[in-house]
Amino acid sequence: MVQFHIQTESEIPASTQLYDQIWFAIASRQYPPGYRLPSTRQLAMQTGLHRNTISKVYRQLEEAGVVEAMPGSGIYVRTQGHIEIAKPSSPLLDKFPKAQELVEGSLDELLRQGCSLHQARELFLAEIDWRLRCSARVLVTTPRQDIGAGELMVRELEQALQIPVQLVPLEELDQVLSQTRSGTVVTSRYFINEAEAIAAPKSVRVIPIDIYDYEKERKMLRELPKDTCLGLVSLSSGIIRAAEVLSYSLRGDDILVMTAQTDDTQKLSAVVRSAQVIAALDTASHPAIKEALQAARNDIIRPPQIIRCDNYIGEKSIGLLKRELGLD
Repeated sequence: MVQFHIQTESEIPASTQLYDQIWFAIASRQYPPGYRLPSTRQLAMQTGLHRNTISKVYRQLEEAGVVEAMPGSGIYVRTQGHIEIAKPSSPLLDKFPKAQELVEGSLDELLRQGCSLHQARELFLAEIDWRLRCSARVLVTTPRQDIGAGELMVRELEQALQIPVQLVPLEELDQVLSQTRSGTVVTSRYFINEAEAIAAPKSVRVIPIDIYDYEKERKMLRELPKDTCLGLVSLSSGIIRAAEVLSYSLRGDDILVMTAQTDDTQKLSAVVRSAQVIAALDTASHPAIKEALQAARNDIIRPPQIIRCDNYIGEKSIGLLKRELGLD
């Protein structure tokens, strides 16, 4: 408990002494926001002042916006800060109601570490400026052996973000980043470690994305009749490998799996002629499957069922990227 001392010989009125001491206890966070102050009876016993004098001090503090009285409960330090000062309002506070709290919390932490307000302002502005500069250039990277996954990401990101996106093989990322001052690298979580090892020394940020969970397709796979011939088609060899492993892990030898990349016309033709169910593992594969079916229509007695998967990149990752790049 904070101890208050009143100097009876001082020329400063006792009420002013107590007022200043309580104010300092609040300003220094000895009494943090939301803290219940001692009752008038407790302070009277500690300081020797009359309870009416203490009540007068509390009223003054309340008028100053430092504390607030809750009938039947007590006097509490206001939760909005040390002194209630009118702040500029912003329509953004309606959209992000917790923004003010987050900003104040971050600023308070910097001040506790010894940072001045001017220095804190420079830190915030530098971070914002850096992120804006990074958003000016977005690079997608994947290993060259699975460049198809990178092509998928570029297609979906350009459509979702409405900005140009550059595809860079992971093997060339170091050289490309050496020639640019800033940018944002986007990649799948599968390749995050390799990308960060290259980008971090150059102070370029890397944002990993989460891919679609394929829950709907996995449910369909479990319900396929035994001995079904399942075709898996994608622009990416990595997606095909993952889907093939998943298919066999769920069904074992109960089904026959055929695979094809969209640019392998021979394999794709074999899939559309033999498979009873074809899963287009990305939106880019669907047109290629339809084209192959059209080309083989005279040789197909019963057209296969085509399952079109959702976007490769998860919706949450798209939202995160928009916020990080200042596009939301």
